[in-house]
Amino acid sequence: MERKDFETWLDNISVTFLSLTDLQKNETLDHLISLSGAVQLRHLSNNLETLLKRDFLKLLPLELSFYLLKWLDPQTLLTCCLVSKQWNKVISACTEVWQTACKNLGWQIDDSLQDALHWKKVYLKAILRMKQLEDHEAFETSSLIGHSARVYALYYKDGLLCTVFSVDYNDELDILVSGSADFTVKVWALSAGTCLNTLTGHTEWVTKVVLQKCKVKSLLHSPGDYILLSADKYEIKIWPIGREINCKCLKTLSVSEDRSICLQPRLHFDGKYIVCSSALGLYQWDFASYDILRVIKTPEIANLALLGFGDIFALLFDNRYLYIMDLRTESLISRWPLPEYRKSKRGSSFLAGEASWLNGLDGHNDTGLVFATSMPDHSIHLVLWKEHG
Repeated sequence: MERKDFETWLDNISVTFLSLTDLQKNETLDHLISLSGAVQLRHLSNNLETLLKRDFLKLLPLELSFYLLKWLDPQTLLTCCLVSKQWNKVISACTEVWQTACKNLGWQIDDSLQDALHWKKVYLKAILRMKQLEDHEAFETSSLIGHSARVYALYYKDGLLCTVFSVDYNDELDILVSGSADFTVKVWALSAGTCLNTLTGHTEWVTKVVLQKCKVKSLLHSPGDYILLSADKYEIKIWPIGREINCKCLKTLSVSEDRSICLQPRLHFDGKYIVCSSALGLYQWDFASYDILRVIKTPEIANLALLGFGDIFALLFDNRYLYIMDLRTESLISRWPLPEYRKSKRGSSFLAGEASWLNGLDGHNDTGLVFATSMPDHSIHLVLWKEHG
């Protein structure tokens, strides 16, 4: 058939083909394929792959590719990075995807840093650390030896581990506060070492004192005021320590008016929220209103005590294990075995170490001391973050 006649025939056939139903088109193609030889079938094989397997990441504008990628989970995206160098380049450049993935893992994010490749690397580091936590392999242990008698009190601040009982201090105020077995709280001049005042009102041993700057406003205090919290077996008392040394108690908090529920001998205060544990769970108060915001129920199988509380994680423990709770789901995500030891009823023989990671891991704050407790052999047992693999 001459070229001109062939083109005319092809135009007519095309018009007729387009007028057919989908079923008729399929039957026509099946019939033509059955009539084709090896050359035609090879031609179909080579061209169909190009038509059907189009690389949409190459064809789409970068902004539209990023929008589509946001709908995929991180593990799928990591698999997609293996498809080709082009896919890896595009997927790795999607900053929002990797930042969101890090946030979902409880990772702290600096939004000002827009280096996409950096955030993909951070995610890979984050997923490794979270896997270690899930597999209970994130920590390691060590011991401090040197005391000639049993250590009954531990205190940790600014990287220093000390063997003293229920104290806190502030360099700006030049004040140290201490809780006592005589039911009092003493305020000391840090530089002079002299007692400035003795605060009374507790009816039990004062097991915890916290000196912290207020971050919220209420009728009783303003942002920037220094606040002292002191806790005993049943109550938490709030004092305006920064205004005057001869201060009066602003408020007393408890979880039961009849003292039927005891508080665990630990206390968290970050200037916005107060958190304490009891047999019923973790109680969180709003410091602006003193209202209970929530009660986090802990598993009934264990009487968990509070060690640390943050925006993302809480650190808890019982006689057998150290636990990490994801506060977004209120579920325990990791645990670490503890040696047999005598847990002090006053809460002085154990403590948490570095606590910034409780507000979200960032790849740098998961180092150093996690937990310490004194042992019957006069040593101090330490739980430390394991280095990244």
